[in-house]
Amino acid sequence: MTHPYFEKARHPRVLAHRGLITAAGEDSGVWENTAAAFAAAHAAGVEYIETDCHVTASGEVVLFHDPTLTRLTGDDRAISTVTTRELRRLFADHGGLLTVEEALSTFPGIRFNIDVKTDAAADPLGPILAPHADRVLVTSFSDARRRRAVAAVLRSGSSIRPATSAGSGTIASLLALSTLRLPPAKVLQEIDAVQIPEKQAGLRVLSPALIRAAHRHGVEVHVWTINEPDDMTRIVALGADGVVSDRAGVALRVLAPE
Repeated sequence: MTHPYFEKARHPRVLAHRGLITAAGEDSGVWENTAAAFAAAHAAGVEYIETDCHVTASGEVVLFHDPTLTRLTGDDRAISTVTTRELRRLFADHGGLLTVEEALSTFPGIRFNIDVKTDAAADPLGPILAPHADRVLVTSFSDARRRRAVAAVLRSGSSIRPATSAGSGTIASLLALSTLRLPPAKVLQEIDAVQIPEKQAGLRVLSPALIRAAHRHGVEVHVWTINEPDDMTRIVALGADGVVSDRAGVALRVLAPE
């Protein structure tokens, strides 16, 4: 059965990678995973936003990709050691910090793909995501962390589980089984999507065999991070269900024209 996360949405899927930073936003210093980047994605017509979360020193789950501030600010402190209030100050001139809860309430029409970057975020996400489980996909490179977050959502009273995307271990098993043409039903239990790069460390991950194996079990395949129009059309032509892209506006025009 198709999860509500995918119902009544365009196919192929276009997932805005950490929101959308337009040329104007880049010129004005907008950062990824911010209110401004999400607003730009929404304005472009995006239905899905891919994002990431960490826990601050204040115990709040915020949208941020890296474990430290280094790449964006030159400050080497870990997100877990910085208060939410200080992060808001740092983000104020760069698009605005969002907690997960704020993102869900501010953008009620958006479906969120949330990568749980740290074990500390798994349990606090439960009550935050529970009222929105129909429009949230929970993922992590760690299958254990993903399962823990999903369990927290169900414990918090959600009538359905959020959609889920496979972690690294599950993807490795799927890749091996599809190569050997063995059924992957067991490893794909309660998995709604596999989100993969086309290649990893020089090895091909995306293949027609993997796509066929996933589709036989009702699992979608999304490929990241695809920014060139020719690559978008080629990957969808292979049978992939969508792309994660920094250029979501371009992807919508190429893959899902009105």
